[in-house]
Amino acid sequence: MHIEQQTGLLQDVVYRCSPNQDARPDLSDITGIVIHNISLPPGEFGGGWIDDLFMNQLDPTAHPYFQTIADLTVSAHVLIRRNGEVMQYVPFHQRAWHAGASNLDGRERCNDFTIGIELEGSDDQYYELVQYEKLAGVVASLCECYPELNTQQIKGHSDISPGRKTDPGAYFDWEKLYTLLRE
Repeated sequence: MHIEQQTGLLQDVVYRCSPNQDARPDLSDITGIVIHNISLPPGEFGGGWIDDLFMNQLDPTAHPYFQTIADLTVSAHVLIRRNGEVMQYVPFHQRAWHAGASNLDGRERCNDFTIGIELEGSDDQYYELVQYEKLAGVVASLCECYPELNTQQIKGHSDISPGRKTDPGAYFDWEKLYTLLRE
């Protein structure tokens, strides 16, 4: 994978520009990666509901759960679907709205300085090998493009928002990710 530094976009992936983004306060301060999971409706995979959420187009009548989240304005930089498809919603040099109230090593407002990567999944199911492979590729590309990043700066959403968030969950295999990053 390759990131076009000028645009902040991964090459050869689907890009949909989410309206839920804005300028980072300091473009040189991209110093963390946050791993999330998402499934819509919860526990169900496939379909376009995640796209709809990140594009502010989620139909609240399509599922009872959607009534509780349809008004959220959220995004991630990248989504990795269960089949390995990579989608980008926010250029990396922009601030995605993925972390909410958060703290990483004493720094609040993690959206300001982190990259948000969503895996299509849930806290109580294993992730697919192809998702780890694509995630490792994205992380390696990020570390190559943004010199302040390294593989020691990857956290789960639960790490930066303990008690509020639980993702990527107990079924996320951190060792598998780090093994792939070492290869």
